[in-house]
Amino acid sequence: MMSSESPVIRLRGQDLSRRFGGLLAVAGLNLEIRDQEILGLIGPNGAGKSTTFNLLSGFLAPSSGRLEIEGDDVTGSSPERISQRGLVRTFQHGSLMRTMTVEDNILIGAIGGLRGSGKAERGRRVRETAELVGLTHLMKEVAGNLPHGLQRLVSIAIAYAPRPRLLCLDEPLTGLNQTEVASVLKMFCDIRDVHGTSILLVEHNMKAVMQTCDRLYVLHHGQLLATGTPDEIRANQQVLKAYLGNTHVD
Repeated sequence: MMSSESPVIRLRGQDLSRRFGGLLAVAGLNLEIRDQEILGLIGPNGAGKSTTFNLLSGFLAPSSGRLEIEGDDVTGSSPERISQRGLVRTFQHGSLMRTMTVEDNILIGAIGGLRGSGKAERGRRVRETAELVGLTHLMKEVAGNLPHGLQRLVSIAIAYAPRPRLLCLDEPLTGLNQTEVASVLKMFCDIRDVHGTSILLVEHNMKAVMQTCDRLYVLHHGQLLATGTPDEIRANQQVLKAYLGNTHVD
């Protein structure tokens, strides 16, 4: 959990904006992700969540503003460069190699964080990751043959295998049943609490977000509408009016 003392900032966006022609998709956003926290990024469809996610992970360059990782300016850096700095992301529609086994999928992810290591060390990382995510019994299965929920877990395992300091997850709970959601949320907390990883979570499942996130940023029409703890967001009248009024978040 986060310390009450001055937090270490893993990632900071300052006055980030992104235009697509005449459309201002993100407007002057200020955002920070702290060490060892789960941060939620929420908002209605079209709020700018996906654009923000792509800006933070290097898949889009900002039209203006500054992006920092652990105090260093990485504005306009490639996704590969940002990944090397310890930020790894998943994708909304999955990021696995469908014709390869679960084991080989996780190995591909692990290699990025174990350059120059031997076969034994890579194998150990793959086994540890599979155990954490709950895939040990499926290592020899072809990833594309698995049910949707398990494919989601494979994508998370690939992203976490290199042990990033910041793990960015794009709607990881989509299509999961209630039991699977509970298991994945516990895994996120373990990744934060046991392994010290910060997590950025873009998700529409408000019940899960409110239960799991330490802080939330709420976007609306490309602008920051509110930020705070889940309790503060629940009580924010602007958020209730714009987004949560018809959403069950108990």
